[in-house]
Amino acid sequence: MAERLTIIDFVEKYTRQFASNTFLWEKRDGKWEQTTYQQTREEAWRIGAGLIALGVEKGDKIALLSEGRNLWVTGELGILYAGAVNVPLSIKLEEANDLVFRIRHSDAKYVMTSATQLPKIRKILPDTPAVEKVILFDDVADRQENEIYIGDLMKEGDAFLASRRDEFEARFKSVGPDDYANISYTSGTTADPKGILLTHRNYTANVEQAHSVIGVTPEDRMLIILPLDHCFAHVAGFYTMMSYGASIGTVPQGRTPMEALRNIPMSIKELQPNVMLSVPALAKNFKKNIESGIKAKGPKVEKLYNFALDNAIKYNKEGYNKGGFLNWWRKPLMLLFDKLIFKAVRQGLGGKMKFFVGGGALLDIDLQRYYYAIGIPMYQGYGLSEATPIISANAPARHILGSSGKVVTPMEIRIMDADGNDLPYGEKGEIVIKGENVMAGYWKNPKSTAETVVDGWLHTGDMGYMRDAEMLYVVGRFKSLLISADGEKYSPEGIEESLVENSKYIDQVVLHNSQDPYTIALTVPNKDALKAWLKEEHPEMDPASEDGRKAMLLKLQDEFNSYRKGGKNFGAFPERWLPAAICVLPEPFTEKNHMVNSTMKIVRGKVEKAYEDRMAYAYTSEGKDICNQLNINSI
Repeated sequence: MAERLTIIDFVEKYTRQFASNTFLWEKRDGKWEQTTYQQTREEAWRIGAGLIALGVEKGDKIALLSEGRNLWVTGELGILYAGAVNVPLSIKLEEANDLVFRIRHSDAKYVMTSATQLPKIRKILPDTPAVEKVILFDDVADRQENEIYIGDLMKEGDAFLASRRDEFEARFKSVGPDDYANISYTSGTTADPKGILLTHRNYTANVEQAHSVIGVTPEDRMLIILPLDHCFAHVAGFYTMMSYGASIGTVPQGRTPMEALRNIPMSIKELQPNVMLSVPALAKNFKKNIESGIKAKGPKVEKLYNFALDNAIKYNKEGYNKGGFLNWWRKPLMLLFDKLIFKAVRQGLGGKMKFFVGGGALLDIDLQRYYYAIGIPMYQGYGLSEATPIISANAPARHILGSSGKVVTPMEIRIMDADGNDLPYGEKGEIVIKGENVMAGYWKNPKSTAETVVDGWLHTGDMGYMRDAEMLYVVGRFKSLLISADGEKYSPEGIEESLVENSKYIDQVVLHNSQDPYTIALTVPNKDALKAWLKEEHPEMDPASEDGRKAMLLKLQDEFNSYRKGGKNFGAFPERWLPAAICVLPEPFTEKNHMVNSTMKIVRGKVEKAYEDRMAYAYTSEGKDICNQLNINSI
């Protein structure tokens, strides 16, 4: 059995093994600066010792809210060396209630943050009385009484190490593999997201599992574009790269979110990474930029590029089955076009990229074929935070475009039907896994923990099938989890229940988003209530007339809008999850039409199947308008 390392054991091992290698890259004052493995460990020690000097006890929770940078990495390591637990927070959390909930629910006593995120923290401090100190990554001019600059904290750490080094070492050596490393919050449907408890061993086990599918060299460097608060960036990013003696860089934050986005292509060009983590939204954006550049070179170049692309896609097929007797003639053309066209295309991504590691939402096969054709494969993987997160991944050694890749080892996987029976290869069911990467549970939520992890088996809520003993295909949701275009997963039930409970004009509603530009609502209105409203508010209108129907539709729209800014229900849910288009349906969901089961629960899959055409229409500009003809006919 593998040694059950803590993250601290892991860091001590690899920072000594690769002491003089570069681990971190960060752009400062216009220049990319390097930090070695040894320097990384030294800074982590200084921060950890400083935290102990500050009063941090073993098991204390410390929230971390910052853009990706070196201090994010060494800050987390410092927290772990102090025997504390990091509560990583997304910088996307704008809503005060989201941040307040996480900081309060996690029992965080301290917050680490950057100057950019500091205003958010200051604003909510009156609502988070348990927070004793705020540790600043930047030395701000208007520092307040409860704030300490991390440079000063490190000086306290130096003094602590000089006089009480034994005490510091005793603290970090007291940390065990089953102690919590992170409380990583999921996206909840209300102000109550779940806090996923990830242990030290969850992380080190998942890095060992990742080695069974992905390999890099000590010379390789990764540019981490994804937020560091997610465990995908932790495992596939800095911990896996550390275990290979390789290096990571982060994108300069910029003064605004738009500036940070503009810094991505600049960072790729300058740092010339060999590997990057990606999600579908980023992959699509890179492709769009590449094709805009090709188009700008004129119709001849564009025509040649499209021909070269088509040739490569037809030769590569699904990767594992590339070439073949009938396609032998395409290979010399591929080599020629690679030299003439694709080599220049790759320069736009730094010129040294070997491959992407894809995570988040499912990456469509056409996008996978595209990147494979231009010579930078995007190896799709699958995982979820509760699995720390990697479950499977494609890799150079074994890949099938369109699949979710080879299941990591050591780890057990089953595909189960709704009754808990194991299904054979090729049959779809819920993906259920067991291994040392399975979370310890949900913080302060034994009910959800017991429902999700049963006898050590993690029920993912995702649907898939095994092609053979190794290759997994994820095909959708076994449960009702929605996935937005940027890969964010969220559960719709809370929003659906709230809409029905809070509006007498909505009888039933099913939200839908499967990596689409926005969420839509399949809505069964209460027609009698709407007619009564029309009679009272607009007695001159006939409910059967077009004007009357449009007025009722607009009233229905107001009910949904009450959850947006200015509405009476604003703040109940993040606005990005609310439906942007409403399909008004002609009949209710019933047992008779098989859209409701015997326990009176809506069967989401059957509703979506029945209204496939309506959903497609809702993603057109005409269908997005609530007063479209189909809705008028249905009301």
